Amino acid sequence: MILKFLSVLLGVLYSTNPLALSVHEIVNGLDHPWALEFLPDRRILITERKGNLRIIDNGQMSKPISGLPKISTGGQGGLLDVAIDPNFSNNKYIYLAYVAQGSGGVSTEVGRGRLLDTKITAWQTLFRLTPKTRPHYHFGARLILDSRYLYITLGDRGKRGRAQDLEDHAGSVIRLYHDGTIPADNPFVKAKKLKPEIFSYGHRNIQGAVKDSKTGIIWLHEHGPQGGDELNLLKKGKNYGWPVITYGKEYGIGLKIGVGTHKHGMEQPTHYWVPSIAPSGMDIYYGKQFPTWNGDILLGSLKFGLLVRLSINAGTVKETRYLHGKYGRIRDVKVGPDGFVWLLTDKKNGQLLKIAP
Repeated sequence: MILKFLSVLLGVLYSTNPLALSVHEIVNGLDHPWALEFLPDRRILITERKGNLRIIDNGQMSKPISGLPKISTGGQGGLLDVAIDPNFSNNKYIYLAYVAQGSGGVSTEVGRGRLLDTKITAWQTLFRLTPKTRPHYHFGARLILDSRYLYITLGDRGKRGRAQDLEDHAGSVIRLYHDGTIPADNPFVKAKKLKPEIFSYGHRNIQGAVKDSKTGIIWLHEHGPQGGDELNLLKKGKNYGWPVITYGKEYGIGLKIGVGTHKHGMEQPTHYWVPSIAPSGMDIYYGKQFPTWNGDILLGSLKFGLLVRLSINAGTVKETRYLHGKYGRIRDVKVGPDGFVWLLTDKKNGQLLKIAP
């Protein structure tokens, strides 16, 4: 009731009693799985944070795939997102986001290689967040691949000011071509000393990103501190405000961060959560299994163990919540080619779940 009252104050329509769903466990025994992706033949790639990449085929889990780069695990770091090339059927490229050690500490890196049976070959490192530092959290690390570009989301690495520093990759969205080269029309490519890979900045820790296949819009969400998780539209060259503006507060003591919630020249979120839900993987539903969901955003919640559906119409967000902690922390959400919704649970004995009407 309290959450429902807060949602009215925030201008959000919020449902706590939605239609029941059918949940099917496909696989268990995954070690803190982080991301899933469908191959064209409907086999499923799954990353485990400790550094394993596996294939799920008809409910059977493969041994770890070989040929991965050296990965640094610990805290929130390890093997994170996976994406496949739009031309995978011909070139066999898969892309991985992971944490790697280097001079000064650790940071997010992204690379690609060819997946041949159960081995990755011809590995190429395409991007390294610099500078590397010691904290083992706020890595971001969601990937989007469209027909031209590779987008990489990055956290602030636990040092807030980095998100406003354009000489630093942290707290930004990166845009590259698939081979790691930098587009000439990136917003800061001609500015001396600024990182030319940066496409947007002022982000705290983006853990969900998806491109709408119908509209071409890219949606992002990021973790706030104590409150203030955000859903944002990605726009070229824009500043999303962290840590100057936020709807969150300082942990524990509840004091204001920065100047408040608004500042000229900084973007406002489409939607935000107070209290935080700790949003995770995100997708947009298009399919036949849930026809009334078409065009809606689906995302997971780590904090409350939710599958969250957002319907956006003329600026009004209607939020519907499912599962309510029954399966624990939801780490990733994907709409399968079959129209069912697939989830990963973030725990030592993690599960791959299929959601049906």
